[in-house]
Amino acid sequence: MAFDIPTLRTERLDLVPPSAACADLYRTFYTDADASASYGGPLSVVGSWTRLASDLGSWHLQGFGVWVMRDRERDELVGVCGFWQAPGWRRELTWWLLPRHRSRGFAQEASEAAVAHAYDVFGWTTVETYMVDTNDTARALVRRLNGESVERFVAPDGNERELFRIPRPGKPAA
Repeated sequence: MAFDIPTLRTERLDLVPPSAACADLYRTFYTDADASASYGGPLSVVGSWTRLASDLGSWHLQGFGVWVMRDRERDELVGVCGFWQAPGWRRELTWWLLPRHRSRGFAQEASEAAVAHAYDVFGWTTVETYMVDTNDTARALVRRLNGESVERFVAPDGNERELFRIPRPGKPAA
């Protein structure tokens, strides 16, 4: 599947396709044990590169993936947001930010754009996300996105997670 990965624009962010230019962002995030704890980290430098390659490859293999968030005001890469799904896993809205860029509303702003794109461009009928019970920060964002808890399930890694359905931005959960 060959196509151009779209770029999305929000009030403060450009959501751009992952590329080799994002290697430092991925290395900084994934080699930081605290920052990447909920995302399988810490990883080695090679592991962070592999994650970047996987995120780019997802677009070409599945037709969706994550975008890299660029803060236009500072012309700085701050994190990623978009969709992830590995074999056996449910498709999910996902995001991460470098610690110094957290608590500025970037994850919500990017998530709203990604969710709108999923409904309006990809034509998806549902957008879901999930996390382990201890990820209070992610749960708070899901509440701000009007997410509704729909079930608990055991993921392929053996951990139980809560599944949330995220409505189209501006609409309450069904």
